[in-house]
Amino acid sequence: MPSAALPFRLTLRVYWEDTDAGGVVFYANYLKFFERARTEWLRVQGIAQQSLRDETGAIFIVTDTQVKYLRPARLDDLIEVTVEVREAGRATLVFHQQAWRGADLLTEGSIRIGCVDAGTFRPRRIPIPIPLTAS
Repeated sequence: MPSAALPFRLTLRVYWEDTDAGGVVFYANYLKFFERARTEWLRVQGIAQQSLRDETGAIFIVTDTQVKYLRPARLDDLIEVTVEVREAGRATLVFHQQAWRGADLLTEGSIRIGCVDAGTFRPRRIPIPIPLTAS
């Protein structure tokens, strides 16, 4: 169920530790940027992941990723990472995420997360309502 609202956006700076020997963002670090943006999106919704775990025993885990790399980001670039919910099930969410430098789309991907019990890692229903629009 795609959202009609604008995606949530998080601005990040590219640090030295994010780059490879070629001076560009190491490909796997985009997954870290996507994770950080999803975490901040949840925080804006009033959902702190540690509190969710402490109060309900539920945590989110990544179950699938598909990422396209289009242009490189470099040291000191400011990038914006977007978060948009594309699908919401009882125990899963699918996000469409992008990384932008100004008007240049750098990377985009689809990230599926599942809700599991923190102790057993067995799938479980998401215990709280998840908003399908950005804030």
